[in-house]
Amino acid sequence: MALVGLITSAPASAATLTEVTSFGTNPSNLRMHLYVPDRVAARPAILVAIHYCTGTGPAFHSGTQFASLADRYGYIVIYPSATRSGQCFDVYSPQALRRDGGSDPVSIMSMVRYVQQRYNTDPGRVFATGVSSGAMMTNVLLGNYPDVFAAGAAFAGVPHSCFATTGGSTWNSECANGQIIRTAQQWGDLVRAAYPGYTGARPRMQLWHGTNDETLRYPNFGEEIKQWTNVHGLSQTPTFTDTPQSGYTRTRYGGSGPTAPVEAISMQGVPHNLPVNAAEAIRFFGLDSTTPTNPSPTTTPSPTTTPPPTTGPPASGCVVSYTVTAWNSGLTAAITITNRGSAAVSGWSLGFTLPAGQAITSGWNASYSPASGAVTARNSAHNGTLNPNSSVGIGFQASHTGDTGRPASFTLNGATCAMA
Repeated sequence: MALVGLITSAPASAATLTEVTSFGTNPSNLRMHLYVPDRVAARPAILVAIHYCTGTGPAFHSGTQFASLADRYGYIVIYPSATRSGQCFDVYSPQALRRDGGSDPVSIMSMVRYVQQRYNTDPGRVFATGVSSGAMMTNVLLGNYPDVFAAGAAFAGVPHSCFATTGGSTWNSECANGQIIRTAQQWGDLVRAAYPGYTGARPRMQLWHGTNDETLRYPNFGEEIKQWTNVHGLSQTPTFTDTPQSGYTRTRYGGSGPTAPVEAISMQGVPHNLPVNAAEAIRFFGLDSTTPTNPSPTTTPSPTTTPPPTTGPPASGCVVSYTVTAWNSGLTAAITITNRGSAAVSGWSLGFTLPAGQAITSGWNASYSPASGAVTARNSAHNGTLNPNSSVGIGFQASHTGDTGRPASFTLNGATCAMA
C-alpha cells in the first residue's frame, strides 16, 4: 500500500515518545511506542494509533495530531510498529482474524493491557484508529475484541476478514480492488465469528474513504458500512446526511448525533493518500473534553436549547487556545476555553471573527451563529458552567477559500481573553 500523506504537527509539550521493549506476549515481534502527555486525565482513555504499510509508530506519531490532541485532552496513545517485510499489519491470516488467535492483534492487546496495568486508565474508553493497513487493523481489533474497544476510526480500510488469504499470502488483490461484495448479514457474520458467543455491546465505528482510492478501492467503503450497520443491527439507510465540507458526504446510521453507532465520510475525488482528520476522530470518540465521557454506542444526544449567560466574564480573565488542522478546502478548529477567575461562570458565549472565506459547516460542544464573519459560540446544556481554573473543549469544522488562519482575538461574555 502506498504511504499515506499526513498532516504534520509537533506536540507543544515536554512529553516524548518512549519505546517499551517488554510489554507481554508478542507473537509477531511488534515494537511498541508510548506517548503519555504531561497532564494525564484522572482516568485516562487509551488510543491505539496504527500506521500504514512502510510506516512506523514513530512516523505515525510525528505525522498526525493524535499526540498533540492527547496533550490537550489527557489520553494516552499507543503506537504499534510492524516489523515484517513491507511493514504491513497482519489482517489476513486465520490467526489474526479470531480473538486471541495469535499474530499482531494479540501483540497489540498486550500493549493495551500493559498500559492498563500501569496507569489508572478507564477500561470503558479504549479506542483504535489507523490509516490503510492501520485502518484494516482497526476493523480487525474492533471485531476481535468488542469487549475492549469502545469505538474506532478507520481511514481508507477494508472490512474485517475481507483481506483473508490462504497459503500464507499477505496480499488479497480481490479485496484490495473492491471485488469482494457480500451481503450485510455475511459481513456481520464474519465479525461475529471472530468472537463466537459474544452478546455484549459492539464498538461504534467511523469510516473514511476517498472515491479515487487507487490502492484499496472505493467499493470497500460501502462493504464496511454494510458490515458495521449489520453488527449493530441497523438499517443501511442513513438516519442523517450532511456535507461537512465541499466534496465530503457524511452519513450516520442508528442516530443523527455526533456519537452515532456508525458514521461514514465519503471524500469525493480523494485518492488513497487521504488527509487524516485526527480532531474529527477524537470528537467521534468523545475525547474532545477536559472531562471526557464514554457515550453509549446506541445513544444519540437529543437536541437541547442553550440558556443565555447568567453571569458576566470571569473577574481575573480567561485564556483561549486554538488549534487548526487544515487540508484542501476544509479545516477543523479545536478550541479550549479556560476560566482564570475565582468565581464560576454560569452560561458562556465566546465571540470571535473568522478570517474571510472561512465558513463553519458543523460543530461540537457548542452552538455557532452565524457560520462566518463575527461568530458567537454558545455553551451546550452539558457544559454551561465553567468553574475557576477549569476548561472546556469545543470545536468546529469549516470550509475555506485559502486562508486557514485563526481569529485575531476572542471574548468570553464580552471580556477579551488572553490567547495561549
